[in-house]
Amino acid sequence: MKYFYSLFMATCMLLMLVPSETMAQEKSKWKKMDASPMDMSYYPSNAAWRNYLSGDDRNMSPKIRVVYSRPQVKGRTVFGDLVPYGQEWRLGANEATQVTFYQTVDISGTNINRGTYSMFVTPTANNWTITLSSQASLWGSENRDKSQDVAAFTVPVETLKDSREALSIVFQRVDDESANMVIEWDKTRASIPISFNPVLYEDIAVSPMDQVHYPSTSAYHNYLKDGEKEGADPKIKVTYCRPQKKGRDIFGGLLEYGNIWRVGANQSTEVTFYQDVMIGDKAISRGTYNLYAVVNENNWEIILNTDRPAWGPANRDEEKDIMKMSVPVSKEKEVLEALNIIFENETDNSVDMTIGWDTTRASIPIKFN
Repeated sequence: MKYFYSLFMATCMLLMLVPSETMAQEKSKWKKMDASPMDMSYYPSNAAWRNYLSGDDRNMSPKIRVVYSRPQVKGRTVFGDLVPYGQEWRLGANEATQVTFYQTVDISGTNINRGTYSMFVTPTANNWTITLSSQASLWGSENRDKSQDVAAFTVPVETLKDSREALSIVFQRVDDESANMVIEWDKTRASIPISFNPVLYEDIAVSPMDQVHYPSTSAYHNYLKDGEKEGADPKIKVTYCRPQKKGRDIFGGLLEYGNIWRVGANQSTEVTFYQDVMIGDKAISRGTYNLYAVVNENNWEIILNTDRPAWGPANRDEEKDIMKMSVPVSKEKEVLEALNIIFENETDNSVDMTIGWDTTRASIPIKFN
């Protein structure tokens, strides 16, 4: 009996170590369905399935994409309670909503560069303040770096008759150049107007544009008194962009010998003659010309060209060259940080247009007919 009792007890202990279908199962490693599932919206909407399209439609590019989680009302009062007024909200659940603009857009007069941004909303009863941040991978709005905010704008909200159970973000086409991002949840709707044709302002150029006039008084002759106006009629004007040395070797370095140069930066330098002139033995009619130079160590080949406007000498139409002339170059001790063009050695019927940068100088002799 003692043997059977021991065997019975050992069997019971073994059964206690083996899980059964009625016992609690080991915790699954698989993720459960989220109560606020994620969703994605595109504008235009068919960009999401363009691989099913044909012809030009297959190559279409999206303009906007929104990725967000969709919480549900579940009988709660949402705005003013679940989402308190005056407090920042991630515009969804879980990770903050992210919007991607595939081109620069305008929202309420603010240009937003192409890129991906986190979206936040500070709601009130009558409007929402939308904030876009370049900071990514944010679980909500807590402790975020507000120095990375790129834009904030306010849009009105409207109250709907029927409640929308899950947060929804869709796009409404207005015309070819604009659309609304429409956000609805519960009985609240907000629309964000987006323009795909923003007014783009350029930053100040690294090589700013400048002008030089001959005679210098012609630049402001309308301010001269009657006795000062003689000889102030314009004869020459040069419009050029002024690159800077910035510690570089310019001639023979940045500007390799034997290469053609726009005599400046950005748009090709333009020279306007207000009367017929002679440059060397070449007669030049009044008008505006692009100015180029083939730079060499001891001389430059100066070129005037009528193919304008032009952004540098690339693909220049050489048939429109109306003058080529070699001028010597010299060196000076003074280092010019920025490209400079001046008029000097003036006589009654001539002047030199001198181009200087770094320690190099080249002068173009001009005679007036």
